[in-house]
Amino acid sequence: MADQHQGKPRKLRTSVKGPLMFSAFWAVVAFVAVLIFASGGSARAPRFDLAFTAAGIAFIATLVIAAMLSMSYKENAEHLGKGSGVNLSSAPKSSHGFGTQAAQNPPVPDDGADGTSQR
Repeated sequence: MADQHQGKPRKLRTSVKGPLMFSAFWAVVAFVAVLIFASGGSARAPRFDLAFTAAGIAFIATLVIAAMLSMSYKENAEHLGKGSGVNLSSAPKSSHGFGTQAAQNPPVPDDGADGTSQR
């Protein structure tokens, strides 16, 4: 609602037209499918009562689902789209406190001729 301006048309996400078109499409699909399959063949009369019932149920159900999904939509914060991400960089950063350069490259002990380490 914050991005609406007086006199300008709404975006498809904030308008009512998008969910209504989506619901109308699935209502037509349900109507045709039930009209074809509920009659039980071409020798019997088509069942318009069942087709209209299925179209109404499909329209209402998809309209409720589309409305709930559009209400739950929220833009990401601007700072989330910037930076390199959490796991994209393998370079050690001293600001973390635990990933210092000394911890990344531990010293290797120098073995003597008799197999004991010299210190």
